[in-house]
Amino acid sequence: MSRRRQLVELARTCLSALIELVLRLEAETRALRSEVKELKDRLALSSRNSSKPPSTDGLAKPAPKSLRKRTGRRRGGQPGHPGRTLQPVDEPDHLVLHALGRCPCGLCQGRSLRNEPVVDYEKRQVFELPRKLLEVTEHQAEIKRCPVSGRLVTAAFPESIGAPAQYGPRFRGLMIYFNNRQFIPYDRLTEVSEDVFGQPLSEATVVAANQRVYGHLAPFEQELKVLLPQAPLVHADESGLRVAGKLHWLHVVCTPCLTFYGVHRKRGRQAMDEFDILPRCRGWMVHDHLKAYFTYKDCLHALCNEHHLRELKFLHEEHHEAWAEELSTFLLEAKARVEQHGVLEEQDFKQAMRRYHAILAKGRRRHPRRQGRQAQSKAANLLDRLEDYDWSVLAFLFDSQVPFTNNQGERDIRMEKVRQKISGCFRTLHGARVFARIRSYISTCRKQGRTILDELENAVRGKPFIPSLATRGP
Repeated sequence: MSRRRQLVELARTCLSALIELVLRLEAETRALRSEVKELKDRLALSSRNSSKPPSTDGLAKPAPKSLRKRTGRRRGGQPGHPGRTLQPVDEPDHLVLHALGRCPCGLCQGRSLRNEPVVDYEKRQVFELPRKLLEVTEHQAEIKRCPVSGRLVTAAFPESIGAPAQYGPRFRGLMIYFNNRQFIPYDRLTEVSEDVFGQPLSEATVVAANQRVYGHLAPFEQELKVLLPQAPLVHADESGLRVAGKLHWLHVVCTPCLTFYGVHRKRGRQAMDEFDILPRCRGWMVHDHLKAYFTYKDCLHALCNEHHLRELKFLHEEHHEAWAEELSTFLLEAKARVEQHGVLEEQDFKQAMRRYHAILAKGRRRHPRRQGRQAQSKAANLLDRLEDYDWSVLAFLFDSQVPFTNNQGERDIRMEKVRQKISGCFRTLHGARVFARIRSYISTCRKQGRTILDELENAVRGKPFIPSLATRGP
C-alpha cells in the first residue's frame, strides 16, 4: 500500500472517530440541557404554580401572587357582612351596681342625689373567665340497713360514675376538642390542664377519652357512609400521612354538610373500595384527576380548575407558553360569567367548547402528542388531560351545582396536614383511624352549625349527633 493511501485511511479513521465523538458529545449535551431544564423547573415550582403545599416554599418564598383578578372592591369586609363584634347578652351572670352619689352636671355644685329615684341605667358588660374553671361534684350514695335481713345496702350510683375520682364528660370532651380540633399534643395538654384548670392530667386519660369516643362514633360513621353516596355532588381528595414511620394516605369524601375521613395504606382504588362510599356514588364527583377516581363509571366527573390554573401559570411564567395564559384567561372569564349570569345555554356552551379546543390546538402545535411509551413534557401531559376530559373541565359551565374548583375537599383535608406538622406522625394505624373518625364528627358538626363542645360531650356519654338527609348546614 502506498504511503498516500495509508494517509487517506488514517484521515478517514480520524474523521470517523471525530464524528463519533462529536455525536456523543451532542447527545450528552442534549441530556445535560434536559436535566438542567428539569432541575430549573423543579426549583421554580411553588405553591403558586403547582400542587405543592405552601410549607415547601421555604423562608425565602416570593411575595404571593393571587390567580384572582382585581374586582375594584375595597379591602376588608364587604357591605352586608355580619361581622364578629362582641354583643351584650340579655341575661348576664352577675350584676354590679354603680351608685350615683352627687350630681356631676356642673350646674348644681354637686348636689346629693342619694334620695332621688333612678330614671334609667346605662349598661356595659365585661366578658371574663371565672376564677375556678373546674368544679368538683361529690356524689354520695346512701347506705342503710335492711330491717328484715339486717344487711347493709347501698344506693346505686349513675352508670357513668365508676371511680372514686374521675373527670366528667364535658371536661373529657374539651380535652378531645383540644387534641383533635386544635391539634394540641398529649404532653402539652397535661400542661394546659395544670396551668388553666389547676389540675394535673395524665396523657393516658386523653388517650382513653379518644378511644371511648371512637367507639361511640361507629354509628355516626356508618350513617355518613349511607348519606354521602346519596348526595348529588361530593368532593374527593387524598394526601400523604406518616403512620408508624411509613407513608399512608388520608382520604376525604365530603359535601358542604358532611365530612368523612379515612386512613389507608393505599392511595388508589383499593382504599376507596374499602371505604365503600365512592363506589356507590351516582351524582357528581369533583376531584383532582387521580386516575383511580375515573375507574368509577356510574358517576359524573368534574375536575378541579384551580389545579389547572396553577399548572398553566407555571407554563406561562417559566416556559413563556402564550396558549397557557390565554387558557387561564378563558377559564377565569367563564367562571365570572357563570357567577353573574348562571350556566350557559346549549348554543353558548358549544361556542365556549370550540374556543376552548382552539386554544388547546395552539398548544398542541408546539407539543404534539407522542405515541407509545415515549416520555412527554409537562405541557404535553397537561394538554392530553385537558383534551381527553374536556367535559369534566368545563362541567361548571352547564350544571349549576358543579363548582369551579375542588376547594371544599382541599379545605377539609388541609387542616389534617397541619396536625401532622404540629404533632408529628401517628405511631399506629389504629391511632390514625381514631383521629380520622373524631375529625369526621367534629367537621360535620361544625358544618351543621352545631356546638362542637356540646356534641363532643354527648359523644362521650354515648349519644353522638347522627346527621340525616333532612339536616342542613347553617
